[in-house]
Amino acid sequence: MKKGDHLFLVDGSGFIFRAFHALPPLTRKSDGLPVGAVSGFCNMLWKLLTDARDTSVGVTPTHFAVIFDYSAKTFRKDLYDSYKANRSAPPEELVPQFGLIREATRAFNLPCIETEGFEADDIIATYARQAEAIGADVTIISSDKDLMQLVTPNVHMYDSMKDKQIGVPDVIEKWGVPPEKMIDLQAMVGDSVDNVPGIPGIGPKTAAQLLEEFGDLDTLLERAGEIKQVKRRENIIAHAEQARLSRRLVQLRTDVPLDVDLEGLILEPQNGPKLIGFLKAMGFGTLTRRVAAACDCNADEIDAAVVEVEWGGAAHGPDLDAPAPAGEASAANASAPASNGKPAAAGSVIVGEARPADLAQARADFYATAKIDKSCYITIRDVEVLDDWIRAAYETGVLAFDAEAASIDPMQAELAGISLGLPDNAHTPAGGEIRSAYLPLGHKTGDGDLLGGGLAENQLSMKEALDRLKIVLEDPSVLKVGHNMKFAYLLLKRYSIVVQSYDDVMLMSYVLEAGKGGQTLDSLSERWLGHVPMTFKEVAGSGKAGLAFDMVDIERAMTYAAEKADLSLRMWFVLKPRLVAERLTRVYERLERPMLATLAEMEERGITIDRQILSRLSGELAQRAAAIEDEIYHLAGEKFTIGSPKQLGDILFGKLGLPGGAKTKTGQWSTSAQVLEELAAVGHELPRKIVDWRQLTKLKSTYTDALPGYVHPQTKRVHTSYSLASTTTGRLSSVEPNLQNIPIRTTEGRKIRTAFISTPGHKLVSADYSQIELRVLAHVADIPPLRQAFADGVDIHAMTASEMFGVPVEGMPSEVRRRAKAINFGIIYGISAFGLANQLSIERSEAGDYIKKYFERFPGIRDYMENTKAFAREHGYVETIFGRRAHYPDIKSSNPSVRAFNERAAINAPIQGSAADIIRRAMVRMEGALAKAGLQHKARMLLQVHDELIFEVEDDAIDETLPVVISTMENAAMPAIAMRVPLKVDARAASNWDEAH
Repeated sequence: MKKGDHLFLVDGSGFIFRAFHALPPLTRKSDGLPVGAVSGFCNMLWKLLTDARDTSVGVTPTHFAVIFDYSAKTFRKDLYDSYKANRSAPPEELVPQFGLIREATRAFNLPCIETEGFEADDIIATYARQAEAIGADVTIISSDKDLMQLVTPNVHMYDSMKDKQIGVPDVIEKWGVPPEKMIDLQAMVGDSVDNVPGIPGIGPKTAAQLLEEFGDLDTLLERAGEIKQVKRRENIIAHAEQARLSRRLVQLRTDVPLDVDLEGLILEPQNGPKLIGFLKAMGFGTLTRRVAAACDCNADEIDAAVVEVEWGGAAHGPDLDAPAPAGEASAANASAPASNGKPAAAGSVIVGEARPADLAQARADFYATAKIDKSCYITIRDVEVLDDWIRAAYETGVLAFDAEAASIDPMQAELAGISLGLPDNAHTPAGGEIRSAYLPLGHKTGDGDLLGGGLAENQLSMKEALDRLKIVLEDPSVLKVGHNMKFAYLLLKRYSIVVQSYDDVMLMSYVLEAGKGGQTLDSLSERWLGHVPMTFKEVAGSGKAGLAFDMVDIERAMTYAAEKADLSLRMWFVLKPRLVAERLTRVYERLERPMLATLAEMEERGITIDRQILSRLSGELAQRAAAIEDEIYHLAGEKFTIGSPKQLGDILFGKLGLPGGAKTKTGQWSTSAQVLEELAAVGHELPRKIVDWRQLTKLKSTYTDALPGYVHPQTKRVHTSYSLASTTTGRLSSVEPNLQNIPIRTTEGRKIRTAFISTPGHKLVSADYSQIELRVLAHVADIPPLRQAFADGVDIHAMTASEMFGVPVEGMPSEVRRRAKAINFGIIYGISAFGLANQLSIERSEAGDYIKKYFERFPGIRDYMENTKAFAREHGYVETIFGRRAHYPDIKSSNPSVRAFNERAAINAPIQGSAADIIRRAMVRMEGALAKAGLQHKARMLLQVHDELIFEVEDDAIDETLPVVISTMENAAMPAIAMRVPLKVDARAASNWDEAH
């Protein structure tokens, strides 16, 4: 973020309740799920995004985030146990919508931000002050008086319901004090809704008068004896401490530890297919059509998404305490005995009739109460001490480590230091005690040259230290332990160190508890160790005063970095035996751990883009937009600002008098996409041209102009970052940039893929699984007709249509096949009659008949669904064909809507998860397969996009590479699983991604 940028911060929790109370109840027709708040939220957000891009009023955001309350348990409850005690639980019909609204935010391709222990207002305050310090402008989308303390000349509020901007004068007009005195005013007045006590008998007007007279709360309390009114004076004196407490409760924190920094809030374009998939899953037909028009998508060709319900923890929404579901208490609080009836000490050898679960429980019990003594952490500043630690690593065979850097991009970050952790054998052979240290290598003083100053004193030479560490880090006889190790792996590889033999506790936790909680080190530490770690913001600061890690004082940096190694090792001792006890070792060893290096190599390679193609596309889009502009001006009879809804409305409904005009609450004509589409549908040319112009200008600004900004300055390639532990089912996701969501359903979108090119002398190879999820379904449900169709290589959709409707495959009408295709894919995602009716534009009863006939023809699918639900209800999770678990702890919820969501997700997870596992297995084996064929230097795997792998291959090696890639992918399930249906891969080579796909 830079000076001049504009950050929009949406009070998501406020949006939820405004949407819920402002609209009549609404339920999804397919299953009765309450979706009124979700509908209102989506419509409010869509309108906000549409209006926000109105460049004529000069408030187009460059950065955007939606902020939510994590739960009612915040630091304020620790200050005052009665804080918000007056608030009742949210209405029952609202509860299941909290998680859906978060999913909606992500479907809009917007950052969805929440932080445990803090309210949404504190997060908003932190971002606002950070952005303001940079020189950016901030608009807070809320009318909440609690946020008015943040208003400054550069920070405004906007009440979207009233279309009203709130600035400094507006705060003064309403409350009688400027924003900087709102904290003191609220502390005096109190808040009955939040149960902030305040001072009895003091209302807003009285508080404003007192602040004008005395200046601030502290002065008022000191001079309370001067107040003439007896009752008022007595109340203020008697409740002085209550007022001070109230001030602490109402004052917003501006130092919230944020997982996503300002740069992570860049406003990205909406992904039309993704958003439409979500809206169709919710049954929001009107908004689906609006979005489809605005995003130039054919909604009929887009399947409804599978939307999993988040239930428990953050998903409960604001001010709803969420106890752990039954059966999900943490092992730290459990009390399974060892074989002698007493908990075994950590590291002790359990013999006799003891089970692996006993060791796992004993470890969890021990580390839940073991003291974490940061005073024992040390800074390594000389070679002898470092050598001692390396020798100790060889003695124990285990070394925890992490790499600290000056930035979060491992492809460009400078190494600041290495943290180390060891089990202390003097106490117990299995690590009952941990000793931890930090080795600073690149910390700077801030003095000296303009690039950040010279190196701080008393640090080992980077080369000398890394030469020593390289030996142990690359030695497979010493196990390296860390959390989210892909970052350190990539960073150290740039320093010529390739880490060998490692365990990643994030991936261990993901295998054990996907769907049950977050996988950050902070969340794992709190869950299993009962310890809240030091945050990066605490050590480095934030906002204008924030420092890069290499500029932090070494001793302060040591406490933070050493703690990470300490906690990682403790978590390893807790989680490692659980893998054995719960029989998930093979999932971790075969599907998770090997992927770390595989993805790191792919990220390091990156992919080339052709800036000229993107520039040319931008030029083409600009020319087409300009040509349409001329047509618009001709049709309108004058020039005007096309992007201005006000000017456009005046032209359409004022000057031209087109029918159907309706004014918004602000008195302006509505020029929404739906309004324009409706006008175009009845033959009006100007609205159609406006729609076309909007689509072209959006593509230009959000795609062709933006992608070059991701090119690495040294490699000249785009390097995405893959997330290994971000979905319940095992699917990968990518960020910065998200290359898995590049639009491909429109002509312009496909053209964008043409900009992803091979380098001279190479081709891009795209290898894509054909209908893999249907094939997995045929395998797990064991459906003979489907199996036979796949074995014979026939058109599966035509075969389904023939089976269902009695229509011969030869000469089958395309419409009949399209309906069968919609059902085939819809069944995987638990489509309802309502959803299918929407998709096919048919009556719900007809869609219901289709689904009924489908199950009659393929009864094995219904049996699979019922058996899967029964298994999930009994165990709380489902498994892929390779044993990966996806947990759905609310599968037995008494709420029918929540239960239905969990059931649908549980049905889909083995299908989607098995497909994800298959391509993971293929990726892990690919490097070895290419090497075995002598192609390791000629063919490189670059990207994974769901069911597709993209390679860069030398021209003369294409014919050799294609069979290796296809064979590896088609046989990826073997030997663990002998698929009942063949896997099929389509692969081709071309000079760009679009042609290869």
